[in-house]
Amino acid sequence: KGVENIAITGTGTIDGSGDAWRFVKKEKMTDGQWKKLVNSGGVLSDNGKEWYPSENAKLGAKLSSDQNVPDLEGIEEHQKVKDYLRPVMVSIVESKRILLDGPTFQNSPAWNIHPLMSEDIIVRNINVRNPWYSQNGDGIDIESCKNVLVYNNTFDVGDDAITFKSGKNQDGRDRGMPTENVIVKNNIVYHGHGGVVMGSEMSGDIRKVHISNCTFMGTNVGLRFKSTRGRGGVVENIYISNIDMINIPNEPITFNLFYGGQAPSLEQGQEALKKAKEVEAVPVTVETPAFRNIFMKDLRATGSGRAAFFMGLPEKNVENVHVENSVFEADQGITAIDVDGLVLTNVKVISPNDNALTLYNAKNVTVKDFSYDEDGKSPVRVIGNKSANIKLQKKDFKAAQTQVLKENEVAKNAVSIN
Repeated sequence: KGVENIAITGTGTIDGSGDAWRFVKKEKMTDGQWKKLVNSGGVLSDNGKEWYPSENAKLGAKLSSDQNVPDLEGIEEHQKVKDYLRPVMVSIVESKRILLDGPTFQNSPAWNIHPLMSEDIIVRNINVRNPWYSQNGDGIDIESCKNVLVYNNTFDVGDDAITFKSGKNQDGRDRGMPTENVIVKNNIVYHGHGGVVMGSEMSGDIRKVHISNCTFMGTNVGLRFKSTRGRGGVVENIYISNIDMINIPNEPITFNLFYGGQAPSLEQGQEALKKAKEVEAVPVTVETPAFRNIFMKDLRATGSGRAAFFMGLPEKNVENVHVENSVFEADQGITAIDVDGLVLTNVKVISPNDNALTLYNAKNVTVKDFSYDEDGKSPVRVIGNKSANIKLQKKDFKAAQTQVLKENEVAKNAVSIN
């Protein structure tokens, strides 16, 4: 903390002995792994679905209503659940001119690497590893930092890989330190909940980020944007280009402003339209998160569950997202809910068993040079009585009247095809 001109270099390994700290969910292990873990000691949750290293750690989980934070005050109270309080492995706080170059960082109790309120940071040529089952086993979490380079690294982790944060809720807004001026390039991500992730703790803002020339292989989600009501903050001016995504079980691109702490899954996405129809808009306040001005181009994704998923808030839509010159091959097409200003240019969606593009309460959408599987379902489906000013190109459809489906509640003039 509070240091300058520090470098961690070489080819060695920093190991955090995370297995001694972390609780483990049974669903994330094979039967053999689970049996070995249980026989090693520790205690099980009351339902037998989670393993804890001690009764102390189990008590901490019971007393936590907000993910990993026990509802306790004072040192004495926290001593009772000491085993539950897992540290990050490499913590860089209020520091300047930091270099990480070469080592392997692995097996962390919580996050692997956490630069916080620091500046002028270079992270290059490192390997970051955690077991698939590692709870909160993020790769690197860049929080309230500026002037950061992350390049030529490899990640294979248990949670999000390359993550941007800026504080949570009131604490983050009071701190008021955005993450900004960051370049991420030439990285490979294998397992992880997300390849590059914005949020969900983004209450102090994230802005001016450029991500390019990365490959995600088997990552749950490629580009993951997440937040929820109560956060506040703005994520804006994000530029992403030349990303290859292979065998992504969920989506290459996800925006979820109803994030609740769960790992991404297709089932959550499938419930999204139902949820959108049930959720009412609430007043916009300082606690309302905003995602806007995000530009993506030259994305290539194969073997995905869904091509892309956008879900804003009814009171604060995801705004001004552009995707161009991109190809998505997936079981399901693009779904966009509560978006304003979505632009798709020269985008191809190969999803023969689903609509290539589904829009729900989408406004000011422009789709041009759009291609899709000709033998699939109707390529475009529009839903919701708030859908408006959706512009399609006539040349993209052989029979627009049948290929563009509008549900009954959609206003007659909501969609134009010219």
